Amino acid sequence: MQRYLIWGIIGLLLLGQAPLLAPGLVTSDAFAQRSGGGVGGRGGFSTPRAPSVPRVNPSPSPSFPVPTPRSYPTYPTYPGDYYPRGGPVIVTPGAPGIGGAGVDIIGIIFIGAFILIAFSMVRGLSRAGQGGTGGEVESTVARLRIATLYSRQLQDALKRVASDANTTTTKGLADLIDNTAVLMLRYKAGWRFGSYETWTGGLTQAEGQFDRWMTEARSEFVETFRKFEGKTEINASYEPKAEPDGRYILVTFVVAAHGTLPQVQTPVRAAEARAALMALASTTPVTTLATYITWTPEAGGEALTEEDLLTGWSGLELL
Repeated sequence: MQRYLIWGIIGLLLLGQAPLLAPGLVTSDAFAQRSGGGVGGRGGFSTPRAPSVPRVNPSPSPSFPVPTPRSYPTYPTYPGDYYPRGGPVIVTPGAPGIGGAGVDIIGIIFIGAFILIAFSMVRGLSRAGQGGTGGEVESTVARLRIATLYSRQLQDALKRVASDANTTTTKGLADLIDNTAVLMLRYKAGWRFGSYETWTGGLTQAEGQFDRWMTEARSEFVETFRKFEGKTEINASYEPKAEPDGRYILVTFVVAAHGTLPQVQTPVRAAEARAALMALASTTPVTTLATYITWTPEAGGEALTEEDLLTGWSGLELL
């Protein structure tokens, strides 16, 4: 009997400590109720890009001196030339072919020089073509997160920028980055937490890395608004859940671009977060490969607590 009583007490203690033994499970259930929006596209990966071969203007055709015919001495004929009316004429033959041979040597030199120049030009163009297509183009994928104080005006502005964005072209994606960056800079005074990381590699690997980070960002909330490559989806059945301690809204940029982006120092503070935002805004319609921007919460009346931020995004740093 005493043994059963001891086991009962132990069981009650374990049940009481269950939330402490699995805090992640409880937090994830509550955290998954947050709303979120996303906008972007990845059309830059499917856009064919021809290798850049330098343009060479054709040079005028070279003109070579035409060799003059060989001159041969004229020998006197018999008998008239030996006995002209004015008396005998003495004829001294010149050295045959000296002038003609000199002209031939000059012509051969010019032809050889022309062949050498043409060979060098063809070889240079061949190397340029191989440099454009050989190997994958180096690409960068960057992820920037900024948690700022909640503002209904900022929340509405983010949705408006997303709704108006052209997500089917690289120009529209580059404009989306610029417009969202301008919007975030206007609310710079409310920045509290942030993080920034980059990945560099080949074009094919960059596409996979972008997809991984985009998928991770989408899984961090319930999608109540999404516009991707021209298609808009809205979850009208979602019911907002306000938190008394909610104070923040989190904005995440995931950008893939050709080449490398400007370097940003670590650890990330307010100045570094701004530098990272400007680095993403430096992309152009030519260099932009893919873009995806999310913000949470998206539904009006919701806001993240500090516990939500630190639990859901462990990589955030205090700005």
